Amino acid sequence: MFDIKLIREEPEIFDTALKRRKLEPQSSTLIEVDRKRREQETQAQLLQTRRNELSNEIGKLKAAGEDASQAIKEVANSKEKQSVAEEGAKLASEELNRLMAGIPNIPLPDVPDGLDAEDNVEIRKWGDLTSFDFSVKEHFDIGEALGMMDFQTAAKMSGSRFCILSGSLARLERALGAFMLDLHTIEHGYTEINPPALVRDNAAFGTGQLPKFKEDLFRTENGYWLIPTAEVPLTNIVSGEILNEVDLPQRYTAMTSCFRSEAGAAGKDTRGMLRQHQFTKVELVSITHPDASSIELERMTNCAEEVLKRLGLPYKTVLLASGDMGFSASKTYDIEVWLPGQNGGQG
Repeated sequence: MFDIKLIREEPEIFDTALKRRKLEPQSSTLIEVDRKRREQETQAQLLQTRRNELSNEIGKLKAAGEDASQAIKEVANSKEKQSVAEEGAKLASEELNRLMAGIPNIPLPDVPDGLDAEDNVEIRKWGDLTSFDFSVKEHFDIGEALGMMDFQTAAKMSGSRFCILSGSLARLERALGAFMLDLHTIEHGYTEINPPALVRDNAAFGTGQLPKFKEDLFRTENGYWLIPTAEVPLTNIVSGEILNEVDLPQRYTAMTSCFRSEAGAAGKDTRGMLRQHQFTKVELVSITHPDASSIELERMTNCAEEVLKRLGLPYKTVLLASGDMGFSASKTYDIEVWLPGQNGGQG
């Protein structure tokens, strides 16, 4: 969440950054709610100070055998006013937090302006696309023909957007995960983590999943959230901690099952494994000093690209436009792998 002090000091810069996200100015609303909060907090503090003074005065009056009824009455009135001020401050603080939680991260200066994927910028590409002298099949057609990809049985037990992998295909998924983890830990210096797949509200909120993407998550009856990505538990390893700069960066990797409701994907990629409710993913997370963030992002992107190079999979790296980035992102690279069966062989 943003620091309201910085918004008070530079409201125009903040609103200009939000405009790049195609959002209306927010600074005046935030500053006004914050003003009410601070006003009520100040009032409550002044009333508490006055109550303390009156308490001392009452003690002295009673010790001297004098009438303290007026001071006692003022204490009672002051206590009631203080409660009102504290409640006002609490409500204003909650409103401010609610508003702030709904504001996405602001784009870095080198992020291209744009509304959607049409404005993304290709940074580089790697590998040559293979030419075929036959009609290329989709991955799900091949998987089903081999008897190793079963959507029907998965649907029978779990519904749509699930798949059962079996035999060599299940083994391949496991081998790919192990290959990626070994590459990232042995050659790239990441520490492998086996994190929980269930997290509490604060963990999901701290990584930008809540409240914005509540409908995209699965929630258990007792209040846990199934992770949509291992980024959530990996980032929360250092949540609430004060880290020494000399201990940075801290780099983590994990292979986990991930769970997404795909609430906004109705009618999209209904066949195949591209939009599943459950899937396996290897995640990279780096905890670094803010001044080194851009350099670390480039390094992390190179680590991910190396996986595809080792596997011989052609890809292109795209810098997302300001309107196409995720809620928590200030800069995002997408690595798009060529899928011969998609879009008539265009990938």
